[in-house]
Amino acid sequence: MQVIGICRFSYPGQGGFQVEHETLEDRIAYLYSPERMDERFKTFEAFTLPPLRAQTDDDFTFLVVIGESMPDVYRQRLEALLEEIPQAVVQAHPPGRHRKVMQNAINSVRRFDNEPSLQFRMDDDDAVARRYVECLRDAAQDIRKLSRKHREIAIDFNQGFIATAGSAGISAKATNGPYTTAALALMFKPSNRLSVMNFSHVKVAQKMPTVTFTGEDMLVRGHNEYNDSRQKPGVKKIQLDPLDDLGEEHFREVFNIDADLVRDLYSPA
Repeated sequence: MQVIGICRFSYPGQGGFQVEHETLEDRIAYLYSPERMDERFKTFEAFTLPPLRAQTDDDFTFLVVIGESMPDVYRQRLEALLEEIPQAVVQAHPPGRHRKVMQNAINSVRRFDNEPSLQFRMDDDDAVARRYVECLRDAAQDIRKLSRKHREIAIDFNQGFIATAGSAGISAKATNGPYTTAALALMFKPSNRLSVMNFSHVKVAQKMPTVTFTGEDMLVRGHNEYNDSRQKPGVKKIQLDPLDDLGEEHFREVFNIDADLVRDLYSPA
């Protein structure tokens, strides 16, 4: 089965944001502000990319969608970071309806063979475990019979961490909330042209059967001041505690995320 992961890297679409802007120009200015882009590149390098480089099953596609308006300096920096990930595909799109643009992007790299399509989404500060693709394929095989009866099924790996990166290293809190990106995947029938981006991750249980796997850390949900979901008033604060030596070793073993690299990235120049 083909596995596709999609990451929107500061794509200025219509919709797809919890915080709205009055004009497209305002959104583009916000997305590409130097302070925000510096933060996004740091989390992308610190959290997102290391486990993708180290997947125990390296047969997957990592689709990164950007805007055609992304300044060249940022696009070149992004492509340089992805050079060591042969599974990476960068696509630049003009502004458009968010869900439709993402669906078309995924379908452009999808094989549409006789096998189900496995798709997951992640932000540029999220991570999956080194074993994620391997475990996703195993889980999909386990539910093949169920998948013949349904157009789509959610495969939910719910255990991992909420984490933030900084000059002191990594602070984190264990989590096992349901239907959390990035380790939530959707399994589509071969004839189904919908994508993981056509469904709100918090509403998948209202749209399709879901199967949850727990007991093994599979995700890191990035937590920082530029999270779209944290920009509105009244958002509950989450207490994150610095990792001790054992915690840092766990992150290295499970996610290939190195606290020393994090400290280097966030240390003042």
